[in-house]
Amino acid sequence: MYIVTSTVVVSPEKADEVIGIYRKRSRRVDENKGFLSFKLIQNTKKKNELTVHMEWESKEAYMAWVKSQEFKEIHDMEKNYPDQELAGIIPTVRQYEVVAE
Repeated sequence: MYIVTSTVVVSPEKADEVIGIYRKRSRRVDENKGFLSFKLIQNTKKKNELTVHMEWESKEAYMAWVKSQEFKEIHDMEKNYPDQELAGIIPTVRQYEVVAE
């Protein structure tokens, strides 16, 4: 299994807005081969720190998604988000290989 996280820190007053965006997400990634799950998680001590947690069958499945036209379209939409504060946020992305369960 391959896990990818993408963490953003937003201004405290924007956290609920970002959560709302993800609750209404397109779910286009869900249909990709090798995709297992998506979660948006919130830091319990820093409510304005939000992390997308995605699980994939393999690194290859994740990389196929990253190279897809759908990935490009979704991320281009994020760059053009009307709220420039949110559009300008650069997430911290981390990738993990599950080595034991």
